[in-house]
Amino acid sequence: MEKFVINGGKPLKGRVHISGAKNAAVAILPAVLLSDEPCIIENLPQISDVTTLLTALSKLGAQVKIINKSTVEIDPRHASFFVVSKEMAQGMRASSYFLGALLGRHNKARVAPPGGCDFGVRPIDQHIKGFEALGAYVNIENGMVDAMAKELKGASVYLDVVSVGATINIMLAAAKAKGLTVIENAAREPHIVDLANFLNSMGADIMGAGTGVIKIRGVEHLHGTQYGIIPDQIEAGTYMVAAAATGGDVTVENVTPKHLESIIAKLVETGAVVEQYDEAVRVRMTGRPKRCNIKTMPHPGFPTDMQPQIATLLSVAEGTSIVTEDVWAGRFRYVEQLTIMGADIQVDGKSAVITGVNALKSAPVRAVDLRAGAAMIIAGLMAKGETTVEDISHIDRGYELITEKFSALGADIKRVNDYTPAVKLA
Repeated sequence: MEKFVINGGKPLKGRVHISGAKNAAVAILPAVLLSDEPCIIENLPQISDVTTLLTALSKLGAQVKIINKSTVEIDPRHASFFVVSKEMAQGMRASSYFLGALLGRHNKARVAPPGGCDFGVRPIDQHIKGFEALGAYVNIENGMVDAMAKELKGASVYLDVVSVGATINIMLAAAKAKGLTVIENAAREPHIVDLANFLNSMGADIMGAGTGVIKIRGVEHLHGTQYGIIPDQIEAGTYMVAAAATGGDVTVENVTPKHLESIIAKLVETGAVVEQYDEAVRVRMTGRPKRCNIKTMPHPGFPTDMQPQIATLLSVAEGTSIVTEDVWAGRFRYVEQLTIMGADIQVDGKSAVITGVNALKSAPVRAVDLRAGAAMIIAGLMAKGETTVEDISHIDRGYELITEKFSALGADIKRVNDYTPAVKLA
C-alpha cells in the first residue's frame, strides 16, 4: 500500500502551477454525452477521478482518445448504453452526474449511487426532485437509481437547499428538454459557471449561471466543441494555505483570483501577506499565525473543501479559533488525525474549537477523505521530523502530481510503497 513520507519543518518557497479544476472536470466529462459530435476537452487534471470517468465513458460506448496529458477527444456518437454499474461508480462522487447526462441523452438512466469521500450522508433528494419536475419517474431499488421519462419538459425547480450536485444534474437533464427550465436557489460555484459555459459552447441556451437563478431553454441538438477547463480553486487554496502554514513564500500560478476571494480574506486575517496578479497570487507568512473564525458556506462563502486545510493552519495559531461547518455533516473526521499530531481541537456538533499549540509533532496519520488528506500533508510539512500519511488514494482523486509540486517548492515528500510480500512457509 502506498503512503507519503514527509520530513517537515521547512518553509515552502517558489512557484507552483495549478491544474484544471477537479469539480468542473467531473461535471463536464459526463456532459459530453449530450453532444451529437466529438468534443475536445483541454486542461484536464491528471487525477484518478478523471481516469475513472473516462473509463466509465468508454464502457458506455463513447470513444476516448488521449491527445496529451491534459487533453482528450471524446466521441459520444456510439454511446448507446445507459447503465453505470456499482463497479464503475465505486469511489467516485461524480458518478451521479451520469444520471442527468444519460437522462438528457436517452430519456433513461440507471446509475449506482455515488461513492467518493465518506463524511456523512449526501442525499440526492434534490436531484430527484429536479428530475421529477422535468417529467421523469425515479425509483431506487437493488442499489441502483433508475430514472426514465417519455419526454423531458422544462419546469420550474426550487431547491430546498443550495446543492451543487443537484444544480449540475438538473442543468444536464434540462439542456435538451423541451421548453424553459428555471432553477431557483441554484448553487453559484465557479464550476457551475464552467459547466454552463461548456454547454453553451455546444449550442445550449443557459443564462444566469453564477447567480441564484439559472434559466435553461432546451435545444434539440448540441454540437461538438473544444473547451478548456478553469483552474482549480481548491488546489490553489491548498497550496496557499500550505505556504502560510510553513512560514513560506509561494507564488501560485494559473489561477483566477476572483475565485479565491474568501480564501484570501481568511489568510490575510491570519497574518499572511497576499499579493494578487492577473493570473497568480503570492502568499507569504512570517511569525506565528493569528487566530480567526471560519464558517463554511456555499459560494461565494468560504468553501467547505478548504475547511480541513485552514483548520490545520489554525491549529498552531495564537489564541482560539472556531471553525463552523455549515455544508457537510461529518467533515470533522480528520480532527482525530490532527490530535495525534498534538493539535488541541474540540468538536461540538457543527463547530470545532481550535486552541493553537506552539507546533505540531510528526506522527503516522491517514487520509480519511480527499481534503482531509491534503490537510494531513500540510500538517506533515509543518511538523519537524518524519510524518507518514496512509490511505493516499483519497488524495490522488483530486490532486495532480502532488509530490512533484510540493517537492518543487522545497518540501521533502516522497511516495513510497510499503507492501511486504507474505512469507512463504516451507
